[in-house]
Amino acid sequence: MTSTTDAAIERAAFNADGLLPAVIQQWDSGEVLMLGWMDREALRRTLSEGRVTFWSRSRQEYWRKGDTSGHAQYVKSAALDCDADTLLVRVEQIGAACHTGTRTCFDGDPVPVVVGDAPDASGGDA
Repeated sequence: MTSTTDAAIERAAFNADGLLPAVIQQWDSGEVLMLGWMDREALRRTLSEGRVTFWSRSRQEYWRKGDTSGHAQYVKSAALDCDADTLLVRVEQIGAACHTGTRTCFDGDPVPVVVGDAPDASGGDA
């Protein structure tokens, strides 16, 4: 493991279960693909191997995206957020990101919202 990988793992703020949420985003389009969980070892593998590895909370084992489905995620960059308690991983997604077979986990269940409008640039209400 490189010292930069070690340093990133030490900076990461894992939750009480020893896990870090990882937002997975398509590197070139910005499309949000999925959310997964990583422990220290999954983070180490992701940062050092070029493929995204997660910790499965249900199966209690590591899984590397694409090993069984062929729908792999190749790491392009990674960044911790300002509190170091969430990781953003930008990837090249091959095939579907969601276990349901869809491109992204966020395109199948839209939630109704009240759409907000920012005030116009003059400071008055739009």
